[in-house]
Amino acid sequence: MANIVQFENVGLRYGTGEETLSDVSFTLASGSFYFLTGASGAGKTSLLKLLYLAQRPTRGLIRLFGEDAVTLPRKRLPGFRRRIGVVFQDFRLVPHLSAYDNIALPLRVSGVSNSDIVAPVREMLAWVGLSERAAAKPPTLSGGEQQRVAIARAVIGRPEMLVADEPTGNVDPDMAERLLHLFESLNRLGTTVVVATHDFHLLGRIPNAQMMRLDGGKLLDPTGALRIPPPFAA
Repeated sequence: MANIVQFENVGLRYGTGEETLSDVSFTLASGSFYFLTGASGAGKTSLLKLLYLAQRPTRGLIRLFGEDAVTLPRKRLPGFRRRIGVVFQDFRLVPHLSAYDNIALPLRVSGVSNSDIVAPVREMLAWVGLSERAAAKPPTLSGGEQQRVAIARAVIGRPEMLVADEPTGNVDPDMAERLLHLFESLNRLGTTVVVATHDFHLLGRIPNAQMMRLDGGKLLDPTGALRIPPPFAA
């Protein structure tokens, strides 16, 4: 499989402090499933921000969909971001829109007609167990319900890559497993999935998933040793 993401010697620093991420190098194969693990403060959210282009690295190379994402012109960012579904820890739902309209938003932004939106949105509402809450607005939803709306919104457009930051943190174990199966189904359709989690009970739920582990902003190999960053490509 071709690589959809390539990081080489990537470092990220906020302000003048120490690096949050240091010498991070890896590739993500198109159509694969990855768990990103690590203790709180290890750099998981920062790494995800680089993946969905919310942050540019301080140094190093990032290639995304075969292009240099570090020097990507700002005017091309919206088009790139539409190829990536994101599940945020803080949900980021539009408070004045219903659950239905929040989920429909990516399709509307992409120019899908209202008549073609109805069926997929209803299907997603059923998948996440919120069919009867379609008209409810985020302030009236529980944290777990808001999380499920956020996940449905992220996957409805069948993105090329899905990035999820602790997506099961606000739901019960049964719903967590159901949502993981939703991610797995999307992965089977060809979407590359990256799920950041500190819940090690989830790691064995996806048989073919690979694991990346961060410790203090550095990427470890499966044995727990630091990965040796490769030299820059010519």
